[in-house]
Amino acid sequence: MPHDPRQLEAAFAQFNAVSGQLIDAYSQLEAQVHVLNAQLEAANSQLRSKMEENAALAERLSRLLSALPAGVVEMDAVGCVRHENPAAARMLGRSTLGLCWQQVETLLEATELTDTYLVPGDEDGPARRVSLQYQDLPEQGGRIVLMHDVTRLHQLSGELANQQRLAAMGSMAASLAHQLRTPLATAMLYTANLRNPGLAEAERSRFIDKSLARLKALEGLIQNMLSFVRGHVSELEGLDAAGLAEEVRAIMAPLCQARDVALDCQVGVDSAITVSGDRKALSGALLNLLENALFFTPSGGQVGLRVRQTGGQVMFEVTDTGPGLSAEVKARMFEPFFTTRSGGTGLGLAIVKKVAEELAGTVSCENRPEGGARFVLSLPAATAGPTGAREKA
Repeated sequence: MPHDPRQLEAAFAQFNAVSGQLIDAYSQLEAQVHVLNAQLEAANSQLRSKMEENAALAERLSRLLSALPAGVVEMDAVGCVRHENPAAARMLGRSTLGLCWQQVETLLEATELTDTYLVPGDEDGPARRVSLQYQDLPEQGGRIVLMHDVTRLHQLSGELANQQRLAAMGSMAASLAHQLRTPLATAMLYTANLRNPGLAEAERSRFIDKSLARLKALEGLIQNMLSFVRGHVSELEGLDAAGLAEEVRAIMAPLCQARDVALDCQVGVDSAITVSGDRKALSGALLNLLENALFFTPSGGQVGLRVRQTGGQVMFEVTDTGPGLSAEVKARMFEPFFTTRSGGTGLGLAIVKKVAEELAGTVSCENRPEGGARFVLSLPAATAGPTGAREKA
């Protein structure tokens, strides 16, 4: 069947148009491919640059960890060591890679300091002290342990404490010598006068009395010194706080009366409230506080003793209407041999502080708003149970 030439021309024309469109589309696609290839090459270049930077950073971090004097241990999510630097291996005396940290902890001995442990020594070296600090890694589910060798620091701390003790002993010895010199020289002077053959009997008796008084003062000073050094608490027992206050009140009442000073005693606890202590040491501490208050209270003034319970503490509060405390005196109030009293030894309040510490208590001082000073001896309270047994409050 013959074909119409016009139809063939139309078909060829349509074919040519479609071919042209395909060629244009291919050209555009080829251009886009070139653009994408360029963009991909740029991205790959940036990625290679980042990888090189990360590799250099990783190398620097690795060298830093290797040179770091502190130990670094990295644990995975289950607590096993997956990385350690050389310092950590040296501090622990062995490599811990692959071990669970609980196994590593069995090699360590806890010390008196929090987060500080003792690594036993071996034939290569003595024991070491290390401090451990932990940091969680939430994103990775692991932890990092930072380790510091504090062996030398501990040794230096011990040497410093020893030097401070020696300095304190030297200061104490110098103060003690000063305290002993005056009464001893006075006693020697009075005793030397007894050699005078023409001395009247009345004068002889007076010199003997004065010598004995000075020697008794020396004996008291030495006794206080021994008590301070050896400690005061020998045997603990349950002491009735109210009864203890009444005992010291009875002793102080005539002394206050002789000085024309009022003694105000207020006991705000019943007989069921007790403190655990040594009766002689505790009553002596309270008497020291009251005698100190009496010394600085002028005639017509008042010394107060108040006993109260606050929470689990029994508070023995001693007040006076004296001149109060200067900042310098307050800062040194409980130092051994520090005193502002004429003829004082400077051991009375130091003994009070030591008794308080030995009984797990505290002692403090402050100025009262209305004038005078306030000393507070605080001790852990106890109560008497139904059967009379002592129980901690």
